[in-house]
Amino acid sequence: MKAKNILGLIFLIAAFVAGLTLGKTDEKSSPPALSSGSGGATYTGGAQLQDNELAVTGNSRFVAGPPMSDEVIVVHDGESIQDAVKEARPGTTIRVMPGTYNETVYIDKDGIRLIGVIEEGERAVLDGEGRLNDAILYSGNNVVVENFKITRYKGNGIMSQAGNNWEIRNNIIIDTGVYGIFPQLGKNGVVEYNVVSGIEDAAIYVGMSDNIHVAYNDVFESVAGIEIENSRHAIVESNRVYNNAGGILAFITPGLPIKTTYDVIIRNNFVLANNHVNFAAPGSTVAGIPSGTGILVMAADDVVIEGNIIRDNKNTGILITDHGNAANVTIDPESDPNSDRVKILNNTMWNNGSEPISEIKAFMLTEFKTGSPDIVRVGPTIDSCIINRHRYVTVGVSDFSECDFTHTSAIGNYLLPTVPPREIRPEDRGEVAYLGICAGCHTYTGRMIGPPVQVIQALYMDNPGALAEYIAKPVKKRDDYPEMPPQAYLDEATRLAVANYMLQVKN
Repeated sequence: MKAKNILGLIFLIAAFVAGLTLGKTDEKSSPPALSSGSGGATYTGGAQLQDNELAVTGNSRFVAGPPMSDEVIVVHDGESIQDAVKEARPGTTIRVMPGTYNETVYIDKDGIRLIGVIEEGERAVLDGEGRLNDAILYSGNNVVVENFKITRYKGNGIMSQAGNNWEIRNNIIIDTGVYGIFPQLGKNGVVEYNVVSGIEDAAIYVGMSDNIHVAYNDVFESVAGIEIENSRHAIVESNRVYNNAGGILAFITPGLPIKTTYDVIIRNNFVLANNHVNFAAPGSTVAGIPSGTGILVMAADDVVIEGNIIRDNKNTGILITDHGNAANVTIDPESDPNSDRVKILNNTMWNNGSEPISEIKAFMLTEFKTGSPDIVRVGPTIDSCIINRHRYVTVGVSDFSECDFTHTSAIGNYLLPTVPPREIRPEDRGEVAYLGICAGCHTYTGRMIGPPVQVIQALYMDNPGALAEYIAKPVKKRDDYPEMPPQAYLDEATRLAVANYMLQVKN
């Protein structure tokens, strides 16, 4: 968050002057408590699954299920991938040969497996040429996107829109504008073995989704590396996240229809030197991330941070905050603003906090501490815990208890057997399109990427037809907002339905 807002220093210093010394302990009275990184009790929290939703423990492949048919379409260099999608029946595998394809691919069918063929290191390349907005958009269920190189788009690399059971794997995504990989409003999905860089918001952004596994990705030179936002039952593990402004984020963005983020495990990642200049759109949520932040938890609950190597992040290794101390965030009365039940286990932390923002330095003085902070917590929290706290330079965690477990190895992942497609009644078409597409950039009252829904309502309240037309063919109206990608792939009835829904939604 912005330096001038991230810490409530006025209140902290006032408390300090009044004699409330935070975090003061008598370290000489007894030796520090020691906890083993691999022994001890295991985590017993996490997703509470129904009897018919047995968690997979280990293998995250085949979330989308086996191929639904034997039909295969091959696309060669010079042909159109979108034409192949139009021709394909649900369940078809589309194999795309090496070559360069300048197009946007939209998939609205179930069971499509879009597979790039790699020959002697050469891939199928989707190149937006700096003029196209999106590379691959899909609203179908049981979709696989694999083996592509995607570059020079203005909006998104790969975006899922309200689909369930998806796999995004082994893609190289460079300079695709706002988001690299962006699953939105989906359940049961995997993001693995991708290389993503040069993204002006989040390289991997999981929005309003459940039962997600993000693993083995290489993410760098973006504003946010990996972002779990308004989502639940997610594991982020074994990723290499480096040279972003912020490394791994778990938070709640106020004003979105889904109001919670909880049950997130961040483990066994390399979170290294996330000191890149923050180049997000001014005023957007991620523009408030202080450069040099390794892991950020904002208003998310039940987050476990375990077994990560967190080093060389100049601001701090782990930052835990609430909405009240965050920049570019409006208050949503329906969202809990605090980060509760955060659990910090054994992490290898080294050379973090070498250049913390001035507010963190001042905050440390309220605890009579100096040095480079590994862990900073500001804002209220309940039932949070930490083990082996003596290993780290900390501020604000004196009221954290000792965790009663040391590892999460009993939880392989939170993935499910193939779940049914989302049921969409004709009368719900506008709401689902709003949740799956529009809410990725528009909150109700605050600014994320585009203007708030309240502003859109003021402009178009009596003219949903004009809004539907703008959705299909937007023009840049404001210098302080990025250009909106056209949504012309939505049919006319859906655009009008989502326009009507946006103009009557209340939060």
